[in-house]
Amino acid sequence: MIATLLVANRGEIACRVFRTCRELGIATVAVHSDADAGALHVREADAAVRLPGATPAETYLRGDLIVKAALAAGADAVHPGYGFLAENAEFARAVADAGLLWIGPPPAAIEAMASKTRAKQLMGGTALDPARVTEADLPLLVKAAAGGGGRGMRIIRELSCLEAELAAAGAEAASAFGDGEVFLEPYIEQGRHVEVQVLADNYGTVWALGTRDCSLQRRHQKVIEESPAPGLEPALVATLHESAIGAARAVGYRGAGTVEFLVASGNGPAHFLEMNTRLQVEHPVTEAVFGIDLVALQLRVAEGAALPETPPEASGHAVEARLYAEDPSRGWAPQTGVLHALEVSGAASPGLRVDTGYAAGDSIGVHYDPLIAKVIAHAPTRDEAVRRLAHALRRARVHGPVTNRQLLVRSLEHPDFTGAGMGTGAGTGTGTGTGVSRLDTGFYDRNLDALTAPAPGERTAAIAAAIADAARGPGPSVVSRLGGWRNVPSAPQLKVYGDHEVRYRATRDGFDLIDAPGIRVTAAAPGRVSLEVDGVVRHFHVTDHHDGRIHVDSPTGAHCLPVRPRFPDQEERTEPGSLVAPMPGTVVRVGEGLAAGVRVTRGQPLVWLEAMKMEHRIVSPASGTLTALHAVPGRQVEVGALLAVVREDTGS
Repeated sequence: MIATLLVANRGEIACRVFRTCRELGIATVAVHSDADAGALHVREADAAVRLPGATPAETYLRGDLIVKAALAAGADAVHPGYGFLAENAEFARAVADAGLLWIGPPPAAIEAMASKTRAKQLMGGTALDPARVTEADLPLLVKAAAGGGGRGMRIIRELSCLEAELAAAGAEAASAFGDGEVFLEPYIEQGRHVEVQVLADNYGTVWALGTRDCSLQRRHQKVIEESPAPGLEPALVATLHESAIGAARAVGYRGAGTVEFLVASGNGPAHFLEMNTRLQVEHPVTEAVFGIDLVALQLRVAEGAALPETPPEASGHAVEARLYAEDPSRGWAPQTGVLHALEVSGAASPGLRVDTGYAAGDSIGVHYDPLIAKVIAHAPTRDEAVRRLAHALRRARVHGPVTNRQLLVRSLEHPDFTGAGMGTGAGTGTGTGTGVSRLDTGFYDRNLDALTAPAPGERTAAIAAAIADAARGPGPSVVSRLGGWRNVPSAPQLKVYGDHEVRYRATRDGFDLIDAPGIRVTAAAPGRVSLEVDGVVRHFHVTDHHDGRIHVDSPTGAHCLPVRPRFPDQEERTEPGSLVAPMPGTVVRVGEGLAAGVRVTRGQPLVWLEAMKMEHRIVSPASGTLTALHAVPGRQVEVGALLAVVREDTGS
């Protein structure tokens, strides 16, 4: 029996494993980088061991240090979580060789399946030879052989880009997984990403736990997942289950794993993608539908327990949304900073779950994945689960860095997504397939502009922010109520939030808004304002964390408004053609042959930044002359740092 377990990971997955350990009476050990010294997973563990350094290569990818940490802390088992070393057979062997129990499949099974190239060969497929591909093979997909999560993945639509993209993908894969091997495969447009959760014991029993649809992806990384996959024909589901069980049996699998497929539009043929020999980020939707704890089952299987011959029955539908610190309107740029508030409405109620590695006051840094939390809703039907999740996200208080929260809500309410639940059997993963034609991996390519358009009601939120600020002074009577004002100036006041100028006049009876037809202030306090908008009273919660932005939350949505000075400093203007860092990160390389005076073309990559385990290209905004190049490989830069300047050709 396991007495003490070390989790060789960080963030929400470490916290999630610790939660099950507490329920089972197992002591816990965390490992942490210097950047994570005060992280939530460290605070929740019974003991913690430092891994010197900050980058993944120095810390969470150092299997030798993690094994030493487990032995030093008196652990008798190691759970790898997902990512980092979770699919590293050498690490699994090192854990076992040290006399520790490995919570995962046998190393031989990892070797057979964790390398995507070898897995394809095992399942009867082959990767493409980069030296032999032609225009007829396009589009192509570059993938990392040693890991997933979108790292090391590139779509190739022009052969001229192949060599550069292979190199970039390899560098990104090496940084994320410690292995730079990549391979090529055909890229199927508008396919559905469908997967099967498997669980196997040591005695020949293998469960196939329904299906999951993970088609809504950005940068080949999943954003919204659900179980069961809606609208699949029973025959296709049976084929997927048979293939998944066959893959597990072929390698003598043990523990939890996931077999992934790309299903052509509708109920077309399923193509094997890979087997992930670990727990998946999206495992909570399967847990909700089957009423199980996959981590607890992992631990019991590792201890030698046998699974029942058949899995439990599925019930209802579950949907998960990944809340990221990123800006979808700016190329999904990762964001950093202090997370001032993280409160999800109804998180403690049945049918709603939040998995996170952060709490209010924690900082989101540059070294790791920008995932803040996963929010999961479970209900008897797909429609109810989607509605419950959208409601919880819309009313959540998430203050700090920019997030994808608005995009998540709009995605859940988009007809391409809601329509996927139509047709007979949609709640059970079977049916006619009607309504699923627009649920595919191209969802964000088609709809991103609409999903990231400015949120309606921002003007009203700015008014609420201005009135809340005005209610703070001059005295207690102003804070507590609208009446009883003393010596309040009657001259119009001006406040600017974002692109909105708000003018108002304080009176003995409250506040009169100027140039705001149809809006009237009905109540005001520093943190709460009520406005009547076209005859309907709405309530707004206003929070100032003194970071230059105001957060306004209401039942209809949330807004984060920058506070603007009334008279902008004319000297704070950026030189035309300046390229600045969109996020904090490390310059990994600059374009070959670039220097001041060199001509560049519009869209030409100039600088590559690495942030949160992903590479981001900074391209020339126009054709012209590079007049300055400040980026230096290996140098860390802050957001807004000047990287280069391009003087555009004027044609004169």
